[in-house]
Formats: sequence, structure tokens, C-alpha cells
Amino acid sequence: MDAFYASVEQLDNPELRGKAIAVGGVHRGVLTTASYEARTFGIRSAMPTRTALKKCPHLIIVPPRFSRSKDLSAAIRDIFYEYTDLVEPLSLDEAYLDVTINKKQWDSANLIAATIRQEIKEKIGLTASAGISINKFLAKVASDINKPDGQKTIHPTEVLSFLEQLPIDKFYGVGKVTAGKMKKFGINNGKELKMKSLQELIKLFGKNGYYFYQVVRGIHSSEVNPNRIRKSIAVEETYQADIEDEIVVLDKLKGLVEELVIRLNKYQIKGRTLTLKIKYGDFSNCVRSHTVSYLLYREEEIFHLTQILWEQRSADIPIRLLGLSMSNLNNEYANDGGFSEQLELPFE
Repeated sequence: MDAFYASVEQLDNPELRGKAIAVGGVHRGVLTTASYEARTFGIRSAMPTRTALKKCPHLIIVPPRFSRSKDLSAAIRDIFYEYTDLVEPLSLDEAYLDVTINKKQWDSANLIAATIRQEIKEKIGLTASAGISINKFLAKVASDINKPDGQKTIHPTEVLSFLEQLPIDKFYGVGKVTAGKMKKFGINNGKELKMKSLQELIKLFGKNGYYFYQVVRGIHSSEVNPNRIRKSIAVEETYQADIEDEIVVLDKLKGLVEELVIRLNKYQIKGRTLTLKIKYGDFSNCVRSHTVSYLLYREEEIFHLTQILWEQRSADIPIRLLGLSMSNLNNEYANDGGFSEQLELPFE
């Protein structure tokens, strides 16, 4: 979806259409997303609200309405299911669809993508962009090329030449830090990445080296998994004013534990690893984790472990954000995707 959360607000409030808006913390915190009008000023998701307002003083900040976004996301997903049951949601605003065998019995992936996008526009009132190719990696890369309200196909015959010309920071899975490291080693695009041997890439990037070696050759065999397994459950809160009194902090942590337990119970999940995230007033971060041999789900046990992690914090300075997450969940023992043979579908 194109700037989904911002587009939802513009859909429901015509006065916001055509204006620079962002969804997120009104006074503090970070932005969930920004409209395309705001992006021309350098506004982007995950940017602190304060920074965004300096870049664009007339930026309109709208608090998130996740219940409304979830409702629209469900309606969009219903459209997907008209074409295939192989839908793997990544978030409320993004999903992979395998249309190799589809309910319409159409033999054109381009046509399916275009029709889905048109249905979303007509039925929901929002625009979507699509990437079409032979695997998830290439489809994901392609989906960003003609945004907003467009689509891009990487035909099987074009895969290798496309990847050779692709700037390294456009490779899905290559973040800013990794891209910077690659450029230091003379890797600026796919062609230069492809020149590195598997051994060199593993030496430079560890286990990710194998991933880079494969995808630059158009190989990514992870299948679309409609039963995608949740890896973690998290809660966090950004505060209007920095907090530093330990009694107040512990009270906030207790509230986060209560919310985390509610979410664990909602999904009937337990976990073994608890992680505490602290963002200080100077925007520095501290993350502390602990793994136990038993399954955590009781509120008192989680709060006790939270207090232990709090004692391991890196500094005693004012705090702007606290977060808790549970991972190493008891649903991770099921098969999570795996590899499959790539199937062929006409693209034209």
C-alpha cells in the first residue's frame, strides 16, 4: 500500500488531501509514515516527530488509528483472497501473493496485479503498488520502483541484467550500515557484488554473505507462506516528558508487562526470551535480553525478569521510551516456510 496510514487519514478526512501529513506521536515519539506530499521535505517513517517538524514546520501530525487501519487492511486482504489463498502478510499494509495457480485461472501475473490494484482503488479508495517477478526477493524490490500507484515487472529473462545494474542500497535486506560497509569494499551495485566469491562474502558479512551470494544471482527459494509464524510480541510507549524517577519507571514497566501479557494471552503464546528496550532523552538506546529454560507467560514472572533487566541498564539518565518484547515463542517449532521449487507463470 502507498503511504498506508497517512493515506487512510486522507481518505477519511478530505481536508488533509494534498497536504503534508504524517502519522505518529503528535509531540514526541516517531512517525509511522508520511504522505508523499510530506516526503518531498525529507520526511520519512521512523523519523522523530521533533526532527520532522524542523524539516517541515507546516507538517500536520495525526495520531494513529490502528483499529481503522486494521479494518481497511482486512478488506484489502479479502480482495487478495479472491485471486489466491497463498497470501503471506508482512504487516497491515504489505503482503506476498503467490499467483502461480490462481482462482481466476489467468495466465498473466501482470494482469492479476493490475486488477487487484484497480479493485483496491475502487472498493477501498486507496492506491497500491505491486512488484511482479519469479520470487519474493525480486517482487519486493520491484514493488518500490514505480511507487506510488504503479507496478513493475522483472521478467525472468531480465532478472540477471536487472540485478547487475541495481544499486546496492536498493537490495532488499541491505540496510544503511551494510550498504556503507559494502561500498567501502568497492561493492556499489549488483554487478560488483556478483564478482565476490561466496567465501569472501561470508568472511565479510557472516551468514548474510550466503544470502547476498544467492539473491544477486536471482535465487531466493523461500515460498509464500500463508501461515507465517509470529516471531515476537512487543509493546512500547513514548512519553510526553522524559522520566527519570525510578518509582515512575517501574510503574510504567508494570503497565507494559500487563499489556504484554494481554497480547500473549490473545494469541495463546508463551516465550522464553524477554527483551527490555530503553531510549534515553539524548536518543541513545539500551537493549537488554534474558532467556530462560521455561515458558514465560505469568505476569509476576515477567515483571520480576523485567526488573532484573532494568537493573542492567547502561545509564541513569532521563528516559523517553520504554519497550518490552517476548521472543523465542512456543509457536516457532512449527515449519516456517522452507524451500520449494520455483514454478513458472507467464508474465505477458
